[in-house]
Amino acid sequence: MTAERGEKDAVEKAYRHCEQIMRSQARNFSYGLRLLPVPKRRALSAVYALARRIDDIADGDAPAGERLAGLSAVRATLDAAAPEAHDLVLVALSEAARRYPLPLGAFADLVDGCVADVRGRTYETFEDLVGYCRCVAGSIGRLSLGVFGADDVEEATPLADALGVALQITNILRDLREDRGSGRIYLPAEDLARFGCTLDVDASGRFLDPPERLAGLVRFEADRARDWFATGMRLLPRLDARSAACTATMAGIYRCLLDRITADPHRAVAGRLSLTTKEKSVVAVRALARAGRGRGRPADRAGFR
Repeated sequence: MTAERGEKDAVEKAYRHCEQIMRSQARNFSYGLRLLPVPKRRALSAVYALARRIDDIADGDAPAGERLAGLSAVRATLDAAAPEAHDLVLVALSEAARRYPLPLGAFADLVDGCVADVRGRTYETFEDLVGYCRCVAGSIGRLSLGVFGADDVEEATPLADALGVALQITNILRDLREDRGSGRIYLPAEDLARFGCTLDVDASGRFLDPPERLAGLVRFEADRARDWFATGMRLLPRLDARSAACTATMAGIYRCLLDRITADPHRAVAGRLSLTTKEKSVVAVRALARAGRGRGRPADRAGFR
């Protein structure tokens, strides 16, 4: 076996590993990725796999000091000249970065956001929360854009970032009770005060705030998420058809989830809402159909293989 063949086999193995991580853990993310041509799907699988590793460290059961050390170790690997051959995720990501202009510095932003989680940071203002959302979700939007490509990357980047903010606010509203059980409060203190809420819970994890006040707070934040969606969706015409369909699928799933949260905030704060597999598939099919009717830039013919 030649050295070139051995390197190619190693890269293939690394990509398969990342795709398996995506299939087993990505849930909402994977529905959009299925619409991409193989090279882009593989590259984003590598992006997802490293992001998943960072999230898992931050959300793990180890003491805070160990988790912070783990995040620092990941940050150090991003600065390494070449990945260790045994680290399949970094091998795949390194190859993806050779193929596409990935802004790998965005992973450092993700690490910063996860460090804030481990330290239990809270947010005084909505602007503070947006800064956090840009770190943990806008970073993924910017990395995804590096794979998708755009006619004007400088113009498209803040739109990808905005879409990430919209998705993260939706995540926060969906996971309100779960996060509170982990001791995390993301909603801004100024908004809690505005609606007379504390997000205190009883022994069973149920919120003690008056239900109508809490529902008003949730709807208020959901309206803000919609504004960020409106900005972020302006990204679609700047992408090729398949990339636009992928983005529209992921955004569509979260928009449906946001609508469900708004329609019944009481149910949303009582437990984690989600869409069924069928509902997610319908969103994906509709996004692909819109792409076929000309939404987004024409795709490179080779990209459809």
